[in-house]
Order: sequence, then structure tokens, then C-alpha cells
Amino acid sequence: MNKKVYFSNIFAFLFLISSTLFAQENKEDSTAINTEVKTHIEGESTTESEKFDPGKMMMGHIADEHEWHFASSADEHTHYSIPLPCIVWNKGGLKVFSSNRFKNEHHEEAPYEGLKLEEGKIVAEDGSFVLDLSITKNVASLLISFFLLLVIFFTVAKSYKERVGKAPKGLQSAIEPILLFIRDDVAKTNIGEKHYRRFVPYLLTVFFFILFNNLLGLLPGSANVTGNIAITLVLAVIAFFVTNLNGKSTYWGHIFAMPGVPKWLLILLTPVEIIGVFMKPISLMIRLFANITAGHLILLSLIALIFIFKSFGVALIAVPFSVFMNLIELLVAFLQAYIFTVLTSTYIGAAVEEAHH
Repeated sequence: MNKKVYFSNIFAFLFLISSTLFAQENKEDSTAINTEVKTHIEGESTTESEKFDPGKMMMGHIADEHEWHFASSADEHTHYSIPLPCIVWNKGGLKVFSSNRFKNEHHEEAPYEGLKLEEGKIVAEDGSFVLDLSITKNVASLLISFFLLLVIFFTVAKSYKERVGKAPKGLQSAIEPILLFIRDDVAKTNIGEKHYRRFVPYLLTVFFFILFNNLLGLLPGSANVTGNIAITLVLAVIAFFVTNLNGKSTYWGHIFAMPGVPKWLLILLTPVEIIGVFMKPISLMIRLFANITAGHLILLSLIALIFIFKSFGVALIAVPFSVFMNLIELLVAFLQAYIFTVLTSTYIGAAVEEAHH
């Protein structure tokens, strides 16, 4: 296989899928992400500490937001976060500003130029239309994963050019077994010898994109990208179009007029088959979203037990079990990327399958 063409295809589709995902929620602006960690200190301490809210804590970790929050002090007086650019179109025109404009000196939410944050969304105080194009935490994480993928695959491609006919070395030796596995055991097996080559770049991109974002989501203070249903929706939509735009006449014939079935039975079977065309990407979307989100919630629930009961005995149980669950999550990160890729390849294989005589 021509390695140069191979990795060029991977890069091209990587750029396409990343651009599509990025456009789903936000568009890039020339304003750079402010990477200075800012400490917000409240002016006056409260006489009574706020009651711990596990639901708020868990949703704050898995939901998207307009700042990248890392940690807070025990008394909730000091917060460590990275403000992100807010890009908003309102009746007053285009507004670009930092998300820390929505915080006052006590780190409490406050309106800014007629706009305010409401359940993590920017809305107008007067109820007018707001087009939010901000770079949120999930979008920033997507850009990071996009950059990492480009660096890794450019490095591997360079190694292939410099080491033609030689054994793989360094990063190339770590990535090549995965490349060969996806090509030979996933693409070739499920799509077939005749058509698999043109779908390998797409399948590799899907696998590594999901895997990288799954792994990044396990880091403390990271974004929950693959646990965001908007992201999994875009991945599912792309899989839907790749599958059905490559569908052959035999594929559509089995959907609208299944051969060998009595005509009267087609009245029942055809609607079921049509629904199945849409249910396949929906199942891809929900499976990835639900598994990643559930894993994060279980892990956060175990940590929350320590603060709810405030017991050393509970911590002795919760901490080791949290470490165990984190290892399980590491396995799930690889497993979900593999399952999504395998199922997508089987759907493509069914669509491009030749007629049997």
C-alpha cells in the first residue's frame, strides 16, 4: 500500500470530521483561547458553608461550559479556571469577549452587556434572539485532540517515508499494529476484499478520534467530548451518509422490495427496513454517548460519597473502588472506539455487498 497516499487520506478525512464537529456547536474565531489560569477570590466569607450538592458537582463535570474549570478550594472561595472566548451575535451585532465577563468580583454569575448565562447557555436579558458561536470547553478539547492527531499521524507518516523497507521504530511501531488491525481484521473482514481499501481512512479516523477523546476525557479537569450527545450525533450522521451514499442497488432492493418475500408482506417489512436505516446511526449515537457518560457518572458518584458522608471509612472503600473504575473506564475507552468502528464497517459492508447469483 502507498503509505503517503494512505496517511494523506487519513489527514483529509480527519480535517473534515473535525471541522464538521466544530461547526456543530461553534465556529473558530481569530480570538485566541486565553490560557492564563485566573484565581477568583470572594470578597467576604459566608458564615455557614454551603451544603454539598452531588448532582451539581457531577453535572458540572460532564456538561459543557463557557470556561474550563479545573478546581476550587475547600471553602469555594478560590476557583482555578481558564476563561474561554464568547462569540455572540445579538441584535447589537457581533460581540466577542472573555467568559470571565459573566463573573463579578465574588465569582458569582452576573450579566454583561445585556447578556447572561442561564443553565450554561448565553441568553439575552430581554429575551431577544442570541446566536452563540462561542468556543466552549468541548470545542477547545476538540481542537486539542485534533492537534494531537495531526502531530501523531504526521510523525508516523514521516517515519514511513524515512524507513521504507525497514522495521517500524518509535511511535510508528506503537501505531502500526492498530493500523493493520483496523485494516485487516475490521475493514477487510466486514466490507470485503473488493471495496475495503477506500473506507480504511474513514474507519481509522473514526477509531482514533473516538479513542483520543475518550482517553482525554479520563484526565482530571478534562472535557467530556464523547459523552456529549451533539458530538456522537455528528459521528452518527457521518456514518449514515457514508453508508447510504455508497449503497448499491442490491442494498436498496433489500430495503424497499426484499426478494423472495410475498408482495403483501412487503407492506409490513418495507417500513420496518426503512426505519432500520435510521435506527442504525441512532444506535451508534446513543451507545457511545450513554456508555461514556455512565462511566463518568459512576466514578463521580463514588467520589461524591466521600463528601456526603464525610467518613474516613467510606473513603477507604470509595477511593480504591474509584481507582478500579478508572481502570475499567480505560478499557471502555478502547472498547467503545472499537465497537463504533466495527459496527460502522458492518453497515458499510452490507451497503456495498455485491449481488449473489
